[in-house]
Amino acid sequence: MIVLTLIASVLMASISIFQFKKEAKDYHQERLERKEKAIKEHINYILSNTTYPLTPENLRLIFKDKIHELSDIHTLQINIYSLKGQLLKSSKGSFSIDTPAPPIPDYILRLVQSSMEKRYVDIKNIEGKKYRSSFSQIKDLKFKPLGILSLPYIEDDGFYDRELKNFLIRLGQVYSFMLLIAFALAYFLSSYITKSLKSISDKITETSLNQKNEKIELDDSSREISLLINAYNGMVDKLEESAIKLAQSEREQAWREMAKQVAHEIKNPLTPMRLTVQSFQRKFDPNDPEAKQKMNDYSTTLIQQIDTMSSVASAFSNFATMPAQQNETLNVVKIVELALDIFNEEYIEFDAAEKEIITRMDRTQLIRIITNLVKNAIQSIPENQAVKSILVTVNTEEDAVVIRVKDNGIGIEAENIAHIFEPKFTTKTSGMGLGLGIIKNIIENYKGTITFESSFGVGTIFTVSLPLTKPK
Repeated sequence: MIVLTLIASVLMASISIFQFKKEAKDYHQERLERKEKAIKEHINYILSNTTYPLTPENLRLIFKDKIHELSDIHTLQINIYSLKGQLLKSSKGSFSIDTPAPPIPDYILRLVQSSMEKRYVDIKNIEGKKYRSSFSQIKDLKFKPLGILSLPYIEDDGFYDRELKNFLIRLGQVYSFMLLIAFALAYFLSSYITKSLKSISDKITETSLNQKNEKIELDDSSREISLLINAYNGMVDKLEESAIKLAQSEREQAWREMAKQVAHEIKNPLTPMRLTVQSFQRKFDPNDPEAKQKMNDYSTTLIQQIDTMSSVASAFSNFATMPAQQNETLNVVKIVELALDIFNEEYIEFDAAEKEIITRMDRTQLIRIITNLVKNAIQSIPENQAVKSILVTVNTEEDAVVIRVKDNGIGIEAENIAHIFEPKFTTKTSGMGLGLGIIKNIIENYKGTITFESSFGVGTIFTVSLPLTKPK
């Protein structure tokens, strides 16, 4: 709207300037023609009433006194030339010291003689002023050429320039007012449009596959905005259907993977158990003096494998269903220190920025987080490494308690970084890769975060941030 107003004002101003200049040109052209017609009629009257013979040589004598009278009557300079272009008489005053007037150029003489009207208008710009000079033949009563009449005419555009200036000022005032109106209308119109678009944009920004998305309800909207809203609402319905299908598919896939893992972990102890039973069945002799010892070895082997199967079942059970939180007011520093007491490694160090950091959370789950991270740190340090170091720190940052476990173990390879928290992922020769997944679930249940930094061959730092909850 604003651009159209500006373009309209520029076009209007351009057309007005062109029109004023055209009117000025037409005015001067018509005025010169009227002057020329009147002067020629006056000249013909003088020629018809003179006593001198009508010859080219007598033009100087015929208009000796009359030329000044003609100039005064018609308020225009009059020059009379011979047919060869030499000045015979001029109404312009001259002095003896003045240089002789130049003759008419040859090209003008040829144009005057060759034209149908025996007339030519020469236009020149001299020192910023526009001169329009007409040249036409003077004829006797029998239409025989006697000489050439020249009428110099200066185009005075002062009046038109003033009118154009005043018009442009008025036009500028009108269009300035229109521009202000256009700005106001554009502002309110854009605000009305963008208000709906802002609502739609906010809803689209909040749209997520992992949550219940609300539809947009706008009554006072244009047809185009309504189409956009309907398209968004339709997308929300389809997204919800897709989310349900995806969640179901993920659950089914997770259970399939879990079943495969459970089956795999259970099969591992079943094979040695089967081999042990078969071996015992073939070789057992009741009369063997070592029968009792062999029976004990057989029982020990089976119990070990049964314990392995039990630990597998317990691990998957813990991963699938977390125990209910038993939140209590506790000192995080003291609980972390207590969790570290179960480890006998002398290279484990503990440092706390404060003696007490009080919050509310489950004591058992906090201990589980610490023991799991420290255990992983111990296992990441090779047995033959000369210098071993594990540093556990506790401090507060803003409204959170931050626990860091730093080790100088082998670190994590770059290709394994993205899979650290995935269930059943492990780089160890033993274990099922569920520990970090379990503590990640615990931490996220408390609206906390767990991150890590690792350099392969240098070591790893795990950082746990838990929101500080004020004791009730």
